[in-house]
Amino acid sequence: MSFARSLDVTTAMAASAVRPNFGNVHYERNRVPERPLELYEFEGCPFCRIAREALSALSLDPIVYPCPTGGTLFREKVKREGGRYLFPYLVDPNNAVSMYESADIVAYLFKEYGEGPPPWFLRQRAFAVSTSMLASGFRAHRGRHAVRARRPEKLLELYAYEGSPYCRIAREALCELELPYHLHNVPRASPDREAFVSISGRMRVPYLLDPNTGTQMFESADIRRYLYETYAVDGAS
Repeated sequence: MSFARSLDVTTAMAASAVRPNFGNVHYERNRVPERPLELYEFEGCPFCRIAREALSALSLDPIVYPCPTGGTLFREKVKREGGRYLFPYLVDPNNAVSMYESADIVAYLFKEYGEGPPPWFLRQRAFAVSTSMLASGFRAHRGRHAVRARRPEKLLELYAYEGSPYCRIAREALCELELPYHLHNVPRASPDREAFVSISGRMRVPYLLDPNTGTQMFESADIRRYLYETYAVDGAS
């Protein structure tokens, strides 16, 4: 393993250790939305992490619209529809609901789709925010700033769960390139794992599906390299 790769994995693991197992285990849900939820966010945002943890804990599969700093594709839509450049921003087309604020998003998701209140690591606001900020600090160089990229015709798909350091590396690349994707959350004990294994052949994440090229792959380093080689305009990585 190269030094750069080793450093990448180490800092991703450190970020996961700050929020251990938060979003890694499935909590009971009462239903699955008929139409996918939409999440406008960026990977380096500590408040966005809290919203993603809630989605992961409920094994909900949103369409993610990355909104990194300098991004031109989706940030303006958030400002136009919600009135502010503020993230995360959740849209639930099933109930004609849209909202900012990670605490409100967590409460809404568990009220609408969960069985019971949110787990303590999402309910304790001061703890959630402070530890999520610390986690973001370990990855301050990733998942924050936009890189010029081609926009794919078809939506990419990523199978993952929030707390995995390797899934984080894959999500960061998607975010930096402003590539929208359908996120399939398959945390431990998720009822959706069996269907995932029938597609991938084994329970391992991250797993990327790109219908634009027919590509299917595991391994965060390979996913990051593929995304940049396929979609980055300037060849940055």
